[in-house]
Amino acid sequence: MAPYFLRNLVPRKESRENARPLLTVLAGLTWVQWAQFLSGWLAWTCDAIDFFSVSLSVVHLQKEFGKDTHTITTSITLTLLFRSVGALIFGIASDRFGRKWPLVINLILVAILELAAGFVSTFPAFLALRALFGIGMGGVWGLSASTALENLPVEARGIASGFLQEGYAVGYLLAACINLKLVPAVDAGWRALFWTAAGISFFAAGVRALVPESEVFLKAKEEERKRGKVRSAGEKTRVFGKELAEMLKRHWLLCIYAVLLMAGFNFLSHGSQDLYPTYLQRSKGFQPGDATIATIIGNCGAISGGILAGYLSQHIGRRLTIVIFVCIVAVFIPLWILPTSFGALSAGAFFVQVGVQGAWGVIPIQLAEMSPPAFRATFPGVAYQIGNMISAASAQIEATAGNSLRATVLNRETGQMEDVPDYATVQGIFIGCVAAFVIVITILGPEHHGSHFEKHKPAFEEGAARDDESSTRSSESVAGNAMADRQSPDLDLKRVGPTSPVEASASSEKV
Repeated sequence: MAPYFLRNLVPRKESRENARPLLTVLAGLTWVQWAQFLSGWLAWTCDAIDFFSVSLSVVHLQKEFGKDTHTITTSITLTLLFRSVGALIFGIASDRFGRKWPLVINLILVAILELAAGFVSTFPAFLALRALFGIGMGGVWGLSASTALENLPVEARGIASGFLQEGYAVGYLLAACINLKLVPAVDAGWRALFWTAAGISFFAAGVRALVPESEVFLKAKEEERKRGKVRSAGEKTRVFGKELAEMLKRHWLLCIYAVLLMAGFNFLSHGSQDLYPTYLQRSKGFQPGDATIATIIGNCGAISGGILAGYLSQHIGRRLTIVIFVCIVAVFIPLWILPTSFGALSAGAFFVQVGVQGAWGVIPIQLAEMSPPAFRATFPGVAYQIGNMISAASAQIEATAGNSLRATVLNRETGQMEDVPDYATVQGIFIGCVAAFVIVITILGPEHHGSHFEKHKPAFEEGAARDDESSTRSSESVAGNAMADRQSPDLDLKRVGPTSPVEASASSEKV
């Protein structure tokens, strides 16, 4: 008999047997639900385009500012460090005021800063803008995930999570295509990539401004009106602050677990992506165009893996899916680092990113279901970005290690042997260690598969911090609501069942 912590990776059968067929669920979605999901997806895609503009331009930035790789990657580190600030600011604004306008403002801020980065002429100014850019970027993921997922039926959230998260890979893919075709063709060079990214972010802000507010917040206002107790903005803010403090008091251990989980995931992602184009150029001797094409191939694998994993997670569970796809990463590390031919290295990039972004494809719904329901923009967003902050030095760690660990390779242009940083060995060790950590911490953590988090109080209502039934309910009770959802697919703010302080405390200790 397998140990309990392994058997518990698979959701109980009762939580899945009453689910409606996916195609039936998708066919029943309204245009508003589709628009809300796509606006969240587009916002997250913009985040990736903006972020990877630097990763794809490292070599160009070295020439522009006369700095080495380690120094240039400081800009990536600063962006990641400041993202947690943005996640806190915009996450609180979203849980307090709604999903729509905080995300619109967030995207406009990102677009302005990205546009400005394309005009700088000194490296200190570039660093300052990228630090501010981190604040703007930090809010996008939490707001995008809550916007995209909370308005969808439970049965569609697994595959929707995969599609949503792979907006990141699509963004990286678009940035790589722009870098491959536009940057070499215009006089502005690398700056054109930043300006194009800014334009796409402005477009995403406009799309979100046209899409209605989340149904959860609209119904909360309607409930207030029906009760005849429409409170002032100041009173709602006071209640929100009180409930936020109560949530942190009750769920502090869950907060720590979520941060550790996201630190591992961000190390895995940034360790395999941020320095990848530089790795192919410096350690394998490929031209920038070939490195960009390999990046595109890797992101095709990422998109495939994320969507597949999201779909599988609806059937075999969130954590088991994550473990399977991280194991895929480990299996294909040799193909990632050992070959010297373009074809083999591209295949390694494809399959490693199938694993990396496959595991990531489960994260939006796993964090949303794990979160205290009233704070499902603040909690996932802050956990995600603090994890990002912890992993902020991924590129610099690899760059520094590459300076110490050297290799001799053939320069494809001169035909001479050349001493270069051994990024292949560095990345193999780095990704392998992180993959092992992610598997362990995923297995040890909680899972609330099929949680109806949309049925709970919004964060500006009294008792929202204690309205955490989704984090204590067993898988069997989840199934009890599945049939009811067939007859009433509309969102409902009623609590499904009471939660005692003892139960809530137990849920926070579950990790």
